[in-house]
Amino acid sequence: MAEHKHGTMDIEAQERTFETFMKFVVRGAIVCLCILIFLAIFNS
Repeated sequence: MAEHKHGTMDIEAQERTFETFMKFVVRGAIVCLCILIFLAIFNS
């Protein structure tokens, strides 16, 4: 088994995936808030 050296793994793909996931979550939360505000304004 190969020796592992701490801090040598390439995590670029994981960082891009996490960044995309966070954008999705933030945009989803904004959409939910806008829907709630819309419903509150128009008494739905």
